[in-house]
Amino acid sequence: MQKFIAIFSHVFYPLFIPVYATLFYFLLAGQYMYTQEIYLIFLQVFILTILLPVSVFYLLRSLGHIKTTMLREKRERIVPLGVYCLLLLMLIQYSFTGFRIPELYYFFLGLLLSNALAFILIIAGHKASLHMMAVSALTLFVISLSIYFHLRFIYIIAFFILSSGFVATSRLQVKAHSPYELILGTLVGIVPQVGLWFLWLLPTL
Repeated sequence: MQKFIAIFSHVFYPLFIPVYATLFYFLLAGQYMYTQEIYLIFLQVFILTILLPVSVFYLLRSLGHIKTTMLREKRERIVPLGVYCLLLLMLIQYSFTGFRIPELYYFFLGLLLSNALAFILIIAGHKASLHMMAVSALTLFVISLSIYFHLRFIYIIAFFILSSGFVATSRLQVKAHSPYELILGTLVGIVPQVGLWFLWLLPTL
């Protein structure tokens, strides 16, 4: 059972979440867009949220600033979080300005705010779970799309909520976080997404 739960910690690794969200959105609304646009946006998301962060990680690891992929030490998180915030800002500024995709734009804006909050918290000495932050943001994004498109994603939403519980359990099992850090990460992931509803989701209802 422990090995099964541990799988969720790897499947929902924070760097994978933007790609999951983008894929889910295009599976839902891709028929209303040109194929070239889908490929271009997905490629940009993949490069800026996975390939470049992984390259930065290995660079920092080779320099001795990072020991593990889970970034257990607080000081190890400062540079990766700062770089990731810059990459998300680039993605928002240059990838979504040419396309009218408010759903993805505000999801990534919320993700940027969450990472910025996590960065500020780590500077202040508070370690928020990045796993819980990411999976909570993804869950809220699925809920947002369910409301926006008036579709009942009951089983999908239930799956992500259950997965969030498994992720939290796996992080506790490996002693990567305390319950406080898991709750803090969850709030950091949820609050920006919900706050941005007032800009794009609620006015459409």
